[in-house]
Amino acid sequence: MKRLPDSELEVMKALWASGPDTSRAQLEEALAPLGLASNTVNTYLTRLQEKGFVTARRDGKLNRYTPLVSQEDYRAFDSRSILTKLYDSSPRNFVAALAKGGLTDKDVAELRSLLDELGGGNHG
Repeated sequence: MKRLPDSELEVMKALWASGPDTSRAQLEEALAPLGLASNTVNTYLTRLQEKGFVTARRDGKLNRYTPLVSQEDYRAFDSRSILTKLYDSSPRNFVAALAKGGLTDKDVAELRSLLDELGGGNHG
């Protein structure tokens, strides 16, 4: 799997939200706020098919698109990629960078809760 450029990721987000067998018209409607031309959407869909993220099937005169990679799988991959490239594979370095940007008490409480769920809160 490869990291997607932001533009292609926006198309994937629209597909994930729409679900399998999304028509081109539905997809363009979902992407309308971005102001993408029809040809541009087509280019992104072609690239996503070539990368193995999307499959297309003919339905009469329509193309219908289905994501082949789940949003959860992509998020896990992308998070690991960012952690590796920017934070030397260290979750601690990542959280330290977040803290420099300003974590609220609520953010810290949510992180503690998550660590407890993951079993990380049992280390004293």
